[in-house]
Amino acid sequence: VEAEFARITTVPLRSKFMQQLDYYSSQLMKVLPRKGGTAGQKIRDVFANFDKNDAIETRRACILKALILYLSEDPENLIREYLDVEDKQQMEQTILGVFAVKKEGAEPTDDLDDVGIIIEGVEVLHNLGNIVNAVAILFGLMYSLDLSYPTNLKYTFEVLQKLIMELDGKQLSRKAQVLTNKLFEGNM
Repeated sequence: VEAEFARITTVPLRSKFMQQLDYYSSQLMKVLPRKGGTAGQKIRDVFANFDKNDAIETRRACILKALILYLSEDPENLIREYLDVEDKQQMEQTILGVFAVKKEGAEPTDDLDDVGIIIEGVEVLHNLGNIVNAVAILFGLMYSLDLSYPTNLKYTFEVLQKLIMELDGKQLSRKAQVLTNKLFEGNM
């Protein structure tokens, strides 16, 4: 996946994804919680989880989930968390997404048991380490195979493509443009 992505875009997938997410993280942590309404409350709840575990993987996952909420989309449409893979049937019903399996009774600070990608109910990749790594690989897979972004996550994938990965960023949707403007407001 990474080799094909690099061949198409001349951009290294995971290193660019993580570098850019880290680059924007401090600004995103300022901008995202300012959103009002129930989405704003959900974002603040996501960041409260970050306070329990300040590992870089947790920080990136919280920022990614908060970003999805900020764009008025549901993180469950992209990232599904399961206990010990007891939910095989639910995994088989997933059209596209990342799954994260935790051991039953695991603490929030414990590592995930397995992280992978599901497409059309089939586990395509597993043992990807962490959620953000899996999202980066999923993005690269979709971009490399020229798959359409799911409609319930179109703004999320647009921001990942155009803002985070800096690919084809000339035309932005209104939501993506508003977020970009807010991120760069503090940098001027």
